[in-house]
Amino acid sequence: MSPGTHNEAEAEFLSGYDPTAFPPVALTVDLVVFAVANKALHVALVERGAQPFLGRPALPGGFVGPAEDALAAAHRELAEETGLDLAAHRVAMEQLATYSAPERDPRMRVVSVAHLVLLAADGKLPELIPGTDAAAATWQPVHGLDLATLAFDHADILAAGLERLAGKMEYTTIAASLLPGEFTISALRDIYTAVWQGELPAGNFTRKMRAFLTPTGGKVQAVGAPASLFTVGSEWISPPWSRPRD
Repeated sequence: MSPGTHNEAEAEFLSGYDPTAFPPVALTVDLVVFAVANKALHVALVERGAQPFLGRPALPGGFVGPAEDALAAAHRELAEETGLDLAAHRVAMEQLATYSAPERDPRMRVVSVAHLVLLAADGKLPELIPGTDAAAATWQPVHGLDLATLAFDHADILAAGLERLAGKMEYTTIAASLLPGEFTISALRDIYTAVWQGELPAGNFTRKMRAFLTPTGGKVQAVGAPASLFTVGSEWISPPWSRPRD
């Protein structure tokens, strides 16, 4: 079949195609945005200002527009609901998973593409400003959060985001994404403690991690003596860490 014949056949097929023959499915995005401050892992949450789940905490997110892909919608929805412009911050972002349980949204059949965002914070969390249908937007400590209060299936999404981060910290230097571009080994160790909720001996941590970091030559004043600054030298940690388990 020549290209011209193929195009004609396709056009004829599409002219008689009925998209209403299938049930409609809406597409949304949800974002798990993590940041560390005061040695604690925080997540950005909004208070829903509209039904369903009015007044309940939820992950920021919303519907994908007809002219958007999921990534563009994730950036837009986060900015609209929390005031966070990811382009203005040092972040690492990746697609987490797709959630498609038929009853996950009481309004209609909704499939959500969840994203994991790691935001670098230098001791202070950026201000969140609620907008659109968010009545409030706040940073909340992850550990100790009552997941059962979250709207929709956001407890599952948040748990998956935490597990993704904690798991990848065993064999990659992804933890440094939660820090400025230059950081001390002590600050990196604080990230591990905040996420894993388990102390790693300082000496062992330094000896292991130095092999995967690059010294910048800079120093910052610390307790007792100036501390050296580093950047990530390697993406991979080998042999990997053995994460503390409950």
